[in-house]
Amino acid sequence: MARRTLNYRIIRALKPAKAGQRHETWDSLVPGFGVRVTDKGAKSFVLVTRYPGSDNPARRTLGGCGEITLEQARIKAREWLALVAKGIDPQIEAERGRLAQQRKAATTFAAVAEDFIREKCDHERQGFESERIIRKELLPAWAARPITEITSLDIVLLLKPIKARGLRMASATLATIKRLFGWAVDQHVYGLTASPADRLKPKALVGELPPRQRVLSDQELVALWRVAKRMPYSHGPMLQLLLLTGARHQELAGARWGEIDLTNKLWTVPAERFKSNATHVVPLVGAAVEIIDRLPRFRRTDFLFTLSAGKAHSRISHDVKQRLDKRMLRTLKAMARMRGEDPASVELKGWTVHDLRRVVRSHLAALRVPDSIAEMVLGHGKRGLQRIYDQHSYAAELREALTLWAARLRSIVEPPPANVVAMRRAKV
Repeated sequence: MARRTLNYRIIRALKPAKAGQRHETWDSLVPGFGVRVTDKGAKSFVLVTRYPGSDNPARRTLGGCGEITLEQARIKAREWLALVAKGIDPQIEAERGRLAQQRKAATTFAAVAEDFIREKCDHERQGFESERIIRKELLPAWAARPITEITSLDIVLLLKPIKARGLRMASATLATIKRLFGWAVDQHVYGLTASPADRLKPKALVGELPPRQRVLSDQELVALWRVAKRMPYSHGPMLQLLLLTGARHQELAGARWGEIDLTNKLWTVPAERFKSNATHVVPLVGAAVEIIDRLPRFRRTDFLFTLSAGKAHSRISHDVKQRLDKRMLRTLKAMARMRGEDPASVELKGWTVHDLRRVVRSHLAALRVPDSIAEMVLGHGKRGLQRIYDQHSYAAELREALTLWAARLRSIVEPPPANVVAMRRAKV
C-alpha cells in the first residue's frame, strides 16, 4: 500500500473514485491514517487499525475534509492509536466524554438556576422577585460555572458590591442564594451534597436590617394618585386598587375575574394565593368597584391584569416602579411650583409598593379603626385564642373601615374646591 506525506495540495488533487467504488490515499507519517474519496468526490479522513474487541482491522471515519483540518485529523488519529494501544475503544471513550460534557452542562449554575426558576419560582407568590435576583445578580457572575465549584467565598465576594447598594437587596440576594442551593442539594441530581451558603449568617454578613417605617405623605399620595390615573391599563388601575384595598401586591396582581363578585362587592382571595393559606375576603368600596368595572376583559384569560395576551398576570415590576417614581417626582415639582415654592428643593425618598400597606394601616389608625379590624383589613389573621374561639367574619366592620379609608383617601387626592364648605349634619 503506497504511502505519501499528505498535504492540502495532494488532497485537493484527488479525483472521485469510479462509480460504485471508493479509494484511499495513505499518509506516511501516521500508520493507518489516510483520505478516502467516494465516487461523488466526497473526501474524509479515516483510520484503519485493529480496534479493541475485533480480530480484524477496520476503517473508521475521523471527520470530513473541511469539517476538520489535516492537522486536526492527524492529531485525532494519533490519539485514537494511543487509546487502542491501551485497549480502549476510541468511540466508546468519545461517547463517555460526550456524556460527561452533557452532565457538566446540566450542572452549571445556569442550568440549575433555570430548573429552580421553573420548578419553584413559577409557582410561588413572590417567585418573580427571586427570579429577578437570580437573573440580575447571580447569573452574570456564575452562569457557566459548575454549581459544585461555587464556594462560600464566591458568595461573600458577590454580596459585597450588592451590600454597598443597599442592605435589603443584599439580604434578599443571600436569602435567594440559600434557597437555591438548599433546593439543589435536596434534588440529589446535581452532584451537590452541601450548600456553600449553609454557614453564612445574614446578620453577620449583611448586618441588622432596620425596620421599614416609610409612609407616603399626603402630597406624595396626591402625586401617586394623579400619575396612576394617567397610567394606562394595567399598572395604573392596579396602583389605585392597592391603595383602596391595602392588599398585597402579588395577591392583587394575580387576581382573577372568578374571584370578583361585583354584585355583592366582594373580592375573595383563594387560600393557595393568600399568604396565611386561608381564604381572605376583601370588601370592595364604591371607588374600587368603579375601577374594576372599567377594566378590559379578554377571552383568553381570567386575569384582571395582564399584558401578555393572557399567558401571565401583570405586576408592578422594577422598571415600571422606576418610571412611576420619575413621573411622581415631576408631579411633586409641578405641585411645588404652583404653591410658589422652589421645585428644585423637592425630592422623592425611596419607597416600595409594599409601603402602600403601611399607608393604609397608618390612616386606619388615624381614623380610630380598632387595631384588630385594621389588621384584618391588611389580611393579618387572628391570633392566639381569638383564632380558635372568635369565628365572626367581621365583614361589616371591614367594609366600614375601608369605606372610611376611601373617603379619607379621596379627601387627600381629590380635595373639594376651596370655596366649598362641608355642612355638618344637624343633630336630631
